[in-house]
Amino acid sequence: MRHGIVLLPEHRWKVAADRWRAAERFGYHHAWTYDHLMWRWFADRPWYGSIPTLTAAAGATGTIGLGMLVATPNFRHPVALAKDLATVDDIADGRLICGLGAGAPGHDARILGGPELEPRQRTDRFEAFVTLLDVLLAHGDVDRSSEWYTAAGVTFHPRAGDGPRLPFAVAATGPRGMALAARFGQYWVTSGPPNDFEPRPFREVVPLLREQMRAVDAACERVGRDPATLHRLLLADGAVGGVTTSLTAYEDATAELGAAGITDLVVHWPRPDPPFPGDEQVIADFAEKHLAGTACE
Repeated sequence: MRHGIVLLPEHRWKVAADRWRAAERFGYHHAWTYDHLMWRWFADRPWYGSIPTLTAAAGATGTIGLGMLVATPNFRHPVALAKDLATVDDIADGRLICGLGAGAPGHDARILGGPELEPRQRTDRFEAFVTLLDVLLAHGDVDRSSEWYTAAGVTFHPRAGDGPRLPFAVAATGPRGMALAARFGQYWVTSGPPNDFEPRPFREVVPLLREQMRAVDAACERVGRDPATLHRLLLADGAVGGVTTSLTAYEDATAELGAAGITDLVVHWPRPDPPFPGDEQVIADFAEKHLAGTACE
């Protein structure tokens, strides 16, 4: 199993830089930050931008994977986002992972004055968002218009070098989102139950995770993809709790979730207060025992 950690963009860089370096030093395979203009818990507190944060993290680290969880159409346009992603990925020397989600109602959906969308409309928009972003990053030349987006005469150099398009981590629990993960994702992302910040013990969530993974396997098979080629990333601590309450809990969760089929377990850097309260020593102890010397990817 690969392990990741989320660092909320709440600290000035002089503080945050030490945590990104620590995540790499601990041996985490990937480190993530959230992509919001405003977030429910931090509406009246400092909250920094994900793209500048990842750019700075790329310069402060050398091997760890770097990612956002998740970019959404709520305030992102695929053309502008693709340019930013390609630039950060170049600075990071190919270490960037782009998490993508449909975008829930909330601050990000309202702040620019857009219309309130029904769930089906959000899914339609997300499909257009992911499809266009893939074309931009994988091929470069785009001239198309749809109900949701226009990319008129775009000539876009996707990334330095000749490698494949940077990885997408597609968050999805419904059939259409899982179909996008199967078509475009290197990772499928789930929080288990809806991310309502009422954490359930991880053991109670395993049956639901198995059900979701069977559904994403079927989505892969429908598009002719080997399900084993899609990483399964669980974002813990929001709806799935108890993972980092102690070193033993972290070890038990790794074993049980890995046996269930999760390939990547992502936790949050413990904080002194909600959300994600906990003891930083737990992640340090787990890293020293289980991650030290592992190769970042």
